[in-house]
Amino acid sequence: MRKKSPGLSDEELVRAITQDGRSELYGQLYDRFADKVYRKCIGFSKNHSVAQDMVQDIFLKVFFQLPKFQGRSRFSTWLYTITYNYCVEYYRKTSKHSFVDIESQPDSYDEEADEKLLLKTRSDKLKKALNLIGPEDKAILLMKYQDNIPIKEIMTTFDISESAVKMRLARARQRAKEAIDELKE
Repeated sequence: MRKKSPGLSDEELVRAITQDGRSELYGQLYDRFADKVYRKCIGFSKNHSVAQDMVQDIFLKVFFQLPKFQGRSRFSTWLYTITYNYCVEYYRKTSKHSFVDIESQPDSYDEEADEKLLLKTRSDKLKKALNLIGPEDKAILLMKYQDNIPIKEIMTTFDISESAVKMRLARARQRAKEAIDELKE
C-alpha cells in the first residue's frame, strides 16, 4: 500500500521526489496521470497492450528526467510534452503515412467557419478525420479542444510564440476540415 502525501500539488511531489529523495512518492504522480497518458497513447497506437507498454516507457522516461523539471510550466504540461513527443516518435516509426507540410493557406480560408464545422462534426467522423491528419496536427487539436489546454500552455509545450500556436491551430483545423470533406465523398 502506498503512503499518501495528502494535499501535495504535482510540483510539490516532484520537489519531494527530486530534492528530498522520496522516490516512493512517484507512484502518486503515476496514479494521477497514468489514465491521461494512456488515452493519448491509445489514440496513437490503437492497440491496448501497445498503449500500456507506451505508458510504462513514458513513465520510466519521466522518472529519469524528473530532476530536469524546472517548474517553468505545470508538471502536467511537462508530462504532456514528453508523452506527445514519445507518441509522435512511435507514430513516425510505425506509420506508413507521409506528411505534406502546407506552408500557406488558401486566400478564402475562414478560420471561424472551420472551427464551427469541427465542433459540429459527429464524434466518430471527427475521430476518423483526426486519424487522417499528421500527428502534430492531431496533437495540437486534441490539446486545444479535448484537453482544453490554454494557448499559453501550448506555447510552453511547443516552445513557440502565441501567433505560432494560433497559426498551427488554424492549419490543423484546415487539414482536419479537408479530411472531413474527404470522408464525405
